Amino acid sequence: MAKPIELLLLRTVENLGIVGDLVTVRAGFARNYLLPHALAEHPTDAKIESLKAARATAVAEIAATRAQRERTINKLTGVNIKLTRSCNDQGVLYGSITQRDIADALVAAGYAVDMRAVRLAAPFRRIGSYVCTIQFEKELKADITIDIAADRALEMIQAQRDADEAAAATIEASEAEDRVEMATKGPRRKKD
Repeated sequence: MAKPIELLLLRTVENLGIVGDLVTVRAGFARNYLLPHALAEHPTDAKIESLKAARATAVAEIAATRAQRERTINKLTGVNIKLTRSCNDQGVLYGSITQRDIADALVAAGYAVDMRAVRLAAPFRRIGSYVCTIQFEKELKADITIDIAADRALEMIQAQRDADEAAAATIEASEAEDRVEMATKGPRRKKD
């Protein structure tokens, strides 16, 4: 098995480190990804010194991003987003509400939220009220409420369905009476 390699990051790599970090990675990751994409190189004292300013800038950017995310999380706590979608008579949506839909609704409401920050166990497929988590980092998260409403009144649809069922029951009852009458009188015969 190949030995781990120590490299100096030339750019910030997500889940690995920021510019100027000395990281120890597996040889395959270094050989196949970091080195060919010019994200890292073998460390030298001169290169480490030259990246100190870039590292300080990256640390400041990370701090500013974290402060912005904290403000967003504080604003998001307790937010209620209302979405209107088409559905069938039983309240099942035509299509589902996904992370992208929620992120787009939050952006439209004035919150800077990326789709990757929206945490859903599964897409929402029915009319109703749901709780959704917005998580930027492990400890930066807020719960919001998503209210999904039908684009038309389901009560009217329910009333129409009840009327249709009543009409079908009436037709079925008259057909049952005809069957009973036929069974008692026998089949009708034509007179010649």
